[in-house]
Amino acid sequence: MKRVFLFLATNIAILVVLSITLSLFGVDRILDQQGVNLDLRALLIFSAVFGMGGSFISLAISKWSAKRMTGARVIEQPANETEVWLVNLVARQAEAAGVGMPEVAIYDSPDINAFATGMSRNKALVAVSSGLLRNMSRDEAEAVLGHEVSHVANGDMVTLTLIQGVVNTFVIFFSRVIGHLVDRVVFKVERGHGPAFWITSIVAQVILGILASMVVMWFSRQREFRADAGGANLAGRQKMIGALQRLQAAHPEPLPDQLAAFGIAGGGRMDGIKRLFMSHPPLSERIAALQAGAG
Repeated sequence: MKRVFLFLATNIAILVVLSITLSLFGVDRILDQQGVNLDLRALLIFSAVFGMGGSFISLAISKWSAKRMTGARVIEQPANETEVWLVNLVARQAEAAGVGMPEVAIYDSPDINAFATGMSRNKALVAVSSGLLRNMSRDEAEAVLGHEVSHVANGDMVTLTLIQGVVNTFVIFFSRVIGHLVDRVVFKVERGHGPAFWITSIVAQVILGILASMVVMWFSRQREFRADAGGANLAGRQKMIGALQRLQAAHPEPLPDQLAAFGIAGGGRMDGIKRLFMSHPPLSERIAALQAGAG
């Protein structure tokens, strides 16, 4: 319930901020002064503010929201030998990867999982579940952390945000264009917009949004292969393969939706159209890619 409340409150706050931003830009309508034709410049600004703005606001508060959604506790002062090892390991990997020291956190969950998020390569958060620390060997945990640090070093959070923002912008823009055309050509509305514009725009935005998500998920799958390779470089290829095999056997539960793309674990094998919406490749394919790289 707390996660749902935080998600809703965050999105409402984002909408309020973006609405104020549009008012400051003087973009409070997408029709020309006569109320007949689309003002494409105003529509593009409107689309970019909501498309790019929403993505970057989400990125800016990603560490804050991740900590609250998972209950992650940042290790300020290591309380035991495991926490000392964890912080020192991330520090060594961050230095080897050429990024600033991330915040290191532990969140309470029986599942084996970890994630990285943050607004930049030098101000990231790397978090592991308590289940990972209990059920993985240190070699396996080292590989998982190398994978997450590689996400940070590759700038995956920012790149994914840019891609999401661009596709959001085009989805919003073209859904309004389609709605306007249907309103004018099919329903012959000459001034302003009738109900058909809003209905068509919503339907078009849903359909275009589904198509756009395929592009975002394709990129997300590619970055998992790159992060696996990065984890292999930081921890060792066999350790990375062993960690993925351990995850394959464990069948971990997914992270909250807002963090799913940033975690180490992915879903099982999916075929057909479902595969197009996977944020992670099947673990078997990731293992095979690492094994092929070693050959």
